[in-house]
Amino acid sequence: MVPNYIYGFRLNNFQQENKMYFYYSQFNSSHRYVLTPDGVERHLVWANDSKNWYQYWAQPFSTQCEIYNRCGNNETCTDSLDGNSPNCSCLKGFEFVGGNLSGGCVRRTPLQCERNNGKASGGGGEPDGFYLMQGVKLPDLSDWDSGPSNDSQCKEACSTNCSCKAYSYVTGIGCLTWGSDNMIDIHLFSNGGNDFYLRLAGSEFDDHKKGLKGYFIVIIVLSSVVLLIGGFSLLWKYRSRIEVCNRRQMRRQGSLVDQSGSVGGQSTGFSSHNVRLFGFQTIEEATINISSSNLLGEGGFGPVYKGLLPDGQEIAVKRLSRSSGQGMEEFKNEVILIAKLQHRNLVRLLGYCIKKEDKMLVYEYRGVNFGSRVGFGRKLQLDWKTRYNIIEGIARGMLYLHRDSRLRIIHRDLKASNILLDENMNPKISDFGMARIFGNDDNETSTKRVVGKYGYMSPEYAMNGLFSVKSDVYSFGVLLIEIVSGIRNSTYYNSEVSLNLLGYAWKLWNEDNVMELVDSSIRSSSSIMEVSKCVNVGLLCIQDRANDRPTMSSVIMMLESQSSVHPMPRQPKFAAEMNKTETNSHSGNASITMLIGR
Repeated sequence: MVPNYIYGFRLNNFQQENKMYFYYSQFNSSHRYVLTPDGVERHLVWANDSKNWYQYWAQPFSTQCEIYNRCGNNETCTDSLDGNSPNCSCLKGFEFVGGNLSGGCVRRTPLQCERNNGKASGGGGEPDGFYLMQGVKLPDLSDWDSGPSNDSQCKEACSTNCSCKAYSYVTGIGCLTWGSDNMIDIHLFSNGGNDFYLRLAGSEFDDHKKGLKGYFIVIIVLSSVVLLIGGFSLLWKYRSRIEVCNRRQMRRQGSLVDQSGSVGGQSTGFSSHNVRLFGFQTIEEATINISSSNLLGEGGFGPVYKGLLPDGQEIAVKRLSRSSGQGMEEFKNEVILIAKLQHRNLVRLLGYCIKKEDKMLVYEYRGVNFGSRVGFGRKLQLDWKTRYNIIEGIARGMLYLHRDSRLRIIHRDLKASNILLDENMNPKISDFGMARIFGNDDNETSTKRVVGKYGYMSPEYAMNGLFSVKSDVYSFGVLLIEIVSGIRNSTYYNSEVSLNLLGYAWKLWNEDNVMELVDSSIRSSSSIMEVSKCVNVGLLCIQDRANDRPTMSSVIMMLESQSSVHPMPRQPKFAAEMNKTETNSHSGNASITMLIGR
């Protein structure tokens, strides 16, 4: 359905008058609107504490493509990485006028129906077709056709009308059509937007047919290559079987194989992942017999020790305790995943060590402390700038896991105790024992074993075992609000209003009193605009429905944008109903681990 309001504006009498107009229904003396000479509309709000006006939102603001018809007629505008130099290109089937970008684009091949004196079908030549464009900010000056009630009816209405040059069926609005060959103000998004169908002459689709022929040729060539490779693979498998038999014979003799992926006869399953295997004696010597004097700290999965390898490299050794609940499967999972991930906001794994029941992970140390517990409101007070940088760093690390890494990862256990801070206060995401790999086409997966901490679990995961990248987004939202407030969600409960931390954050957001949520020790030095932005993003991330939550790429855009124009969150009912009696599915306190050199 069409939303009832957009940033305080209400949509009224749409169906009755076949028009859209907005009016502001919540105006008071603390709000004002300003139209600047360069065409930017700004919404200003009066702050009583600073006795000054601050910008609540502005439009257009973020990118050049938000400027009306920035590229020209029949051109698409795509944002560049810096947002300052838009990429302009002609629509499919159109070409620049005289090869000049500023002159706009014109249709390359006339439509078949135009050559047939306005008849949508009949005559010679290939029939017209519709080219699908996805993620589109629809062109201006559309007509609304009240007849069609679905996408197929909208297509039929446009295809039988020669004057219809494009159409789009928008849920909640209906069938929109364009009757001019001058499409203006078209913006392509990386995510979001609408489907837009552009009418083109049939010959414009010939490239696709030629592509199919080339595709079949490639298949034939590849098939020949596969047959050749298959022959070599058979020879390789025969050789590998001989090597496996040799390794089994060595294990029967009690050998210790340092790089084969088995220790003392126990197969680890890491041999194919190029993971370094440390001997137990090497770890003992590096940590001085795993001495308590080298203890850096102790987390939910066990103690962490500082060590020094013979080549002079400093390491941090995490020794998993038997009571941690993490078995061989989770241990293997963490080793294999972290070994393949490289990002400044992820911990770096050097290798592992196994001896009987002992399982140890060896991390790069570089003068940092894996065990010093900071916690919320204890030992160290992080100023607002540092907290904001930590929030952005965690978001970038999660985006790498979800989209940019070689293996696309769902962490499934994102929480404060799994965030390490190095000596420069850069956050490092750790503990991948519960993580799962997902494919490009996987939107949602289910599991019978729900793991993690309930205070950070999304509703669909906690209740139905369904998890996706949006489950991590929910956990990030909880963590964001914890960092802003300096309070743990699992322990906070406001008895006066019967709300937990997330419900309390929603209450303050609704009352336009977000500064009350900020840690009192830094409240006076915090930026009200950045705090408001963070709480807005946090509440969007903890929406009850997974589809209502943003992706991590959208989260980063909102956090790094200078604009305050963001979607408005709805009340997270699931979060508000949670209370202080909740428990964990495995042990572990919510805290941020500080990594500082000794």
